[in-house]
Amino acid sequence: MVIIGFILVISLVGFGWISYWKVAHPKWKIPVKPFPVEWRSLLKQNVLFYDSLDESEKRRFEYKIQEFLLNCQVTGIQTEVDLCDKLLVASSAIIPIFSFDSWRYNNIREVLLYPTTFNKNYDFEGSDRNILGMVGNQNMEGVMILSKEALHMGFSNESDKQNTAIHEFVHLIDKSDGEIDGIPKLLMERQYAIPWINLISTEIERIYERKSDINPYGTTNKAEFFSVISEYFFERPTLLEEKHPELYAILEKIFHQDMADRKLTRK
Repeated sequence: MVIIGFILVISLVGFGWISYWKVAHPKWKIPVKPFPVEWRSLLKQNVLFYDSLDESEKRRFEYKIQEFLLNCQVTGIQTEVDLCDKLLVASSAIIPIFSFDSWRYNNIREVLLYPTTFNKNYDFEGSDRNILGMVGNQNMEGVMILSKEALHMGFSNESDKQNTAIHEFVHLIDKSDGEIDGIPKLLMERQYAIPWINLISTEIERIYERKSDINPYGTTNKAEFFSVISEYFFERPTLLEEKHPELYAILEKIFHQDMADRKLTRK
């Protein structure tokens, strides 16, 4: 079988691109234009988090959306990329770090949107396609791949406790201190690190014993648990606080957001 996805990716990150990204980082761009009315309308229709904000918070969210899209390209691989796709990618990046005014994703320059699921060889045709998203490393450093299908599902399904794009951006947040290990040292105050690790271990055991409603994929390792439970935190915060109050309390401290206090329902 022709490895379609692999060839397409290599063409985007081939000769010259990696060196340019590492050696000649473009200057960080900041928004100077007013936030477009069309963008605001699409956010209101598609992003519950945005719709739950007060007016001043909405303006801050909008600024961060513009800033992200000025500094990170969204590219479609055998699929069209429209404005809504770009706004959903940007929202996925901003939601976890919304309370950190000076946060910059210095470890990503491009998000590749695939039409659907893909496999470890980046194929999105054929068998063994069970990957919804991934953060690149080595020759793919600075690149994220997302299934466009999964991206939209993450924002349209309001009850499944899953959002693939947020999951992958939480990995990037985790990676920002140098390693993806489930301990976001740049966000987490030091005194919470050991309680957090202990909670992860306890909850992984509960998942193995089928006594937890947390996605079993979280048992893969601490990094995956962090991303899985972060999806839960941002998708179904009230339920998480009810069923896992200790986990909720630490996540609230990590992200500096009381998500259960937000009204994440359609108006």
